[in-house]
Amino acid sequence: METITEILARELGRETAHIENVIALIDEGNTIPFIARYRKELHGSMDDTALRTLAERLQYLRNLAQRREEVKGSIESQGKLTEDLAAAIDAAATLAEVEDLYRPYKQKRRTRATVAREKGLEPLADIFLSHDQPCPDPAAAALAFVDPEKGVETAEDAIQGASDIIAERISDDAGVRKVLRSLYWGRGQLTSQAADKEPEDSVYRLYYSFSVSLPRAQGHQVLAINRGEKEGLLRVSAQMDREAALVCLRRQVVPGTAAMAIVRTAADDAYDRLLQPSLEREMRAALTERANEGAIGMFALNLKPLLLQPPVKGKVTMGLDPGYRMGCKVAVVDGTGKVLDTTVVYPTHGERQKRACIDELAQLIRRHGVAHIAIGNGTASRETEQMAVELIREVGGSVSYMIVNEAGASVYSASKLAAEEFPEYDVNLRSAVSIARRLQDPLAELVKIDPKAIGVGQYQHDMPQKQLDEALSAVVEDCVNAVGVDVNTASPSLLTQVAGLTTTTAKNIVKYREENGAFTSRKQLLKVPKLGPKAFEQCAGFLRVPESKSVLDNTGVHPESYAAAERLLAMTGYTLADVSEDRLAGLPEKVAALGEAQAAEQCGVGAPTLRDVVKELMKPGRDPRDELPPPILRTDVLEMKDLKPGMVLTGTVRNVIDFGIFVDIGVHQDGLVHISQAADRRVRHPSEVAAVGDVVKVKVLEVDEKRKRISLTMKDI
Repeated sequence: METITEILARELGRETAHIENVIALIDEGNTIPFIARYRKELHGSMDDTALRTLAERLQYLRNLAQRREEVKGSIESQGKLTEDLAAAIDAAATLAEVEDLYRPYKQKRRTRATVAREKGLEPLADIFLSHDQPCPDPAAAALAFVDPEKGVETAEDAIQGASDIIAERISDDAGVRKVLRSLYWGRGQLTSQAADKEPEDSVYRLYYSFSVSLPRAQGHQVLAINRGEKEGLLRVSAQMDREAALVCLRRQVVPGTAAMAIVRTAADDAYDRLLQPSLEREMRAALTERANEGAIGMFALNLKPLLLQPPVKGKVTMGLDPGYRMGCKVAVVDGTGKVLDTTVVYPTHGERQKRACIDELAQLIRRHGVAHIAIGNGTASRETEQMAVELIREVGGSVSYMIVNEAGASVYSASKLAAEEFPEYDVNLRSAVSIARRLQDPLAELVKIDPKAIGVGQYQHDMPQKQLDEALSAVVEDCVNAVGVDVNTASPSLLTQVAGLTTTTAKNIVKYREENGAFTSRKQLLKVPKLGPKAFEQCAGFLRVPESKSVLDNTGVHPESYAAAERLLAMTGYTLADVSEDRLAGLPEKVAALGEAQAAEQCGVGAPTLRDVVKELMKPGRDPRDELPPPILRTDVLEMKDLKPGMVLTGTVRNVIDFGIFVDIGVHQDGLVHISQAADRRVRHPSEVAAVGDVVKVKVLEVDEKRKRISLTMKDI
């Protein structure tokens, strides 16, 4: 039997030694970001995604092994565990297979078969099913079990009771269930119909008469159907051709004896009454699980580029949170995100108020030197955008603006975290601050919000919340650690996402910073309460200390590799001062001349670590997001009526889902690139073509002003 390590090595296509090392590292309490970044020699440079897959699969296989032992223990306590059954349980590759084998031995609620057994009819069922000693006359055999005192009045009663026992045995047979499950999955159909004879028009109208084979059912279809059923608008079933299923079942269980007709009738009953309903539930659950996994995966895929959008750093920014009745909330923040000014204006309350609004905001722009305006994309965004364009003209065009996705801003502004951060501002003004900061540094601001509220998924509220939270938290953690965190400016929310830090240690870092001033070295982190050597090992490489005297403290080089970095610099004729002054242009060539393997050996590290050290020395303190295309900042506004088929525009990808790509082209209403229009080639999923945050060129296909729909294409541009 394969070990867990061997199974993982086979499934992931990795060396057994690498798998063993990762398992040991996980069991020692190391975090995935730390393992991915600083233990590459031990796992063959697997990335964080592969390592998380390994960790999840490891947990499943360990749970499976534990469940096998529990099931064997339970059956053994009943005195029914045989060598063959134990071997079958050990060989079961999934939890479902283990449960199938355990099914006959589980304690059941009272059933028709239970009643028949109490009447002493189990031996008669054995006779009917026997191949070794075929029953020559079933009716005569049944007569021997007639016992009015037990409620068996006639031979027919005895046959019926035995049939109930046979039906339950067939239903509990692991082999039968496995074959039928495979047949059901291959030939079954997922169907949905309107719950009412005359249904009202709704978002589920596509599913009022819908059918698709189970293997071809798309995740978004399954989730939509499930929701429609939950809301009482759809009737749903997962059916298979009954005759095909019965032929398959009879072939497996019906003996060629005189009792054949009885067993055949019992098999048909087993299918209709027990197997089919159970298998239908399984099929629906399997479809939903697959759809959930796909949707969670898509959510995670969209979240990563959203978090890693290039920041617009170091500029004074004005955040506008649009609104009608309550007005437009305004916050001006400096280049570090510190609030400089706030106000509320009413650009939608009439031309006079709009003029007053422009005058007031123009004064703020001139007073604080505002460079950019971030406008939330919610209610009244279009009117606010038009006002902003007039404002930009008023101040001489020195300012640009960007529409910012405000999803989750209201959730954050009403949270305990926001109240702690901005106790002097009301909920609405906090939202404007958040919108401004989202333009300046999306990652630092979005980590404060529940990822589910960010709005780049589909059907996220229908997902298993624990599974969704784990997946999205992993994405946030990977993004934060990939970028690195300035320990002297980071909020507790951002620090909490750093490998090895907890909510408590993150708050303690901020408290220590407030009481003792800015950190001047990484080593100083060891003075933070409750941040011990293990936590330091995990977090140190991801925390940057720009104020440190050692330039290495402002790089991704881990403290454990400082000696190796200094040795490498000495070998190649450089010093730490050259790193600070950005004078290492020839470092890669010098390492190549020495020979990478030889240089790594002399520095006492592996080749992957040496390569990472060279990269970090070449770009101390630099943000990897700066290498991405910058976000689109605008100075003028387009409206839907300005759009004409054939126009080519530049836009920003806002969301990627199963059937297409939503692109912000600057007209307030996102346009849709249907999957069929995503590329000149056939694509299996839109994510092959674009990711959230990508800047793309699109061509307008059709504009429906009445329904507020814009159809776009990415073909032939």
